[in-house]
Amino acid sequence: MDLFPALPRQSWAPTKETLHRFLQIVGKVRLAASVRRNHWWNVPFHLTGDGITTRPCGPLADGTVFTVDFDFTAHRLRVLTLDGRQVSFGLAGLSVGGFYRRFTGTLAALGISTVPAHPYPFDLPDAARPFAEDEEHATYDPAAVGRYWTILTQVMLVLEEYAAGYSGKTSPVHHFWHTFDIAVTRFSDRHVAQGASADPVTREAYSREVISSGFWFGDERSYPEPAFYAYAAPEPDDLARQPLEPAAARWTESNGAHLALLPYDEVRTAPDARAEILRFYDSAYAAAARLAGWPADRLCPGGVTDPEERVVPGPL
Repeated sequence: MDLFPALPRQSWAPTKETLHRFLQIVGKVRLAASVRRNHWWNVPFHLTGDGITTRPCGPLADGTVFTVDFDFTAHRLRVLTLDGRQVSFGLAGLSVGGFYRRFTGTLAALGISTVPAHPYPFDLPDAARPFAEDEEHATYDPAAVGRYWTILTQVMLVLEEYAAGYSGKTSPVHHFWHTFDIAVTRFSDRHVAQGASADPVTREAYSREVISSGFWFGDERSYPEPAFYAYAAPEPDDLARQPLEPAAARWTESNGAHLALLPYDEVRTAPDARAEILRFYDSAYAAAARLAGWPADRLCPGGVTDPEERVVPGPL
């Protein structure tokens, strides 16, 4: 099995644009039905054995708890309630409008009244068009989605390994439905004062110094092809002058700041792609942490904080 298959953005652009809107619809329900967490950690999706999940949502006013899962092996959406009821439907052949109507109808049939508070795409070209009226985006290629799912799974495992090397505050590894990327974020203890113009999402997400690492599937506005990335916020002076590894990695300007980028196609066929990706994340973190003055003792090679406990214990 090819664990890092080729997936140029243009090869599945119509499917990606449709799927992205499917994810935003479900993500907005997760946002409306979840308990607020620091840094908005309640909002993104998490990975499962066959796709991605909202995790349990609720309880609603009547006590209902429900979960919404994308199954990318059977290519279906499942809605399950805590009392065992469930409804699923296929994803192929649906427009965004058709998906929206089918999904909200499924919720209603299960007695779930939660719907997106703002049923429009977020930060996409058709942000002024309601999901329910979108018949333009209606492509779902199961083979392309299968490659997306394979890549997502492998990147998640790499990010979990990377996250294990830091003993400070760390986010979950999560899949953002608004920007269609997967990431993990390391935090320092220092508070960051946001300007009066900062929106509520930004104020909470970046209320502490962060160094974030992740992967996206290509964006026609930011970077056109799949790539691994890392950035620091606030960005320390001279960050973009620091060396990165491996040789294919580079700094690029984005919205007045800098991203460390490692193009997916430059590393996916390497003899040990996972090791090369980890080298990239580690080099970007080392540069940002050194310039920002983060404590060196937050790194914990081997994923534990006690060097004497780095061996697997006996029977537990």
